[in-house]
Amino acid sequence: MAARTKARKRAVDVLYEADLRGDDRLAVLRDRIGTANPPVPEHTVRLVEGVAEHAARIDGLIDAHAANWSIDRLPDVDRAILRMAVFELLWVDDVPDVVVIDEAVELAKALSTDDSPAYVNGVLGAILAAEVPTA
Repeated sequence: MAARTKARKRAVDVLYEADLRGDDRLAVLRDRIGTANPPVPEHTVRLVEGVAEHAARIDGLIDAHAANWSIDRLPDVDRAILRMAVFELLWVDDVPDVVVIDEAVELAKALSTDDSPAYVNGVLGAILAAEVPTA
């Protein structure tokens, strides 16, 4: 498994745990860094900190583009995957958009329901189409 793929999985784990417990994302991240077993990749830190910094905008975008679902009704793991991917799509310039979406879909396949990969793909595609200008 590639280093950034592992980092994304760890970021989703942190975001999921924080959401499930109602804890601060950065506090959960600091706890994971403190235990450092295994060490927390730099890209994981970047993703979680970015989601925390842009949380309101990210959640607003997901809410606006999640067809027939509010962000609160999404499965917890899907919400964590979408938050991480939306941050990476819109604020991380060194990763191609197609890679971000593919990685999010793969995480949904591995961690969520049978319907989640297509749903995650659709939401991210809609956000990308609405937010990223085409050349």
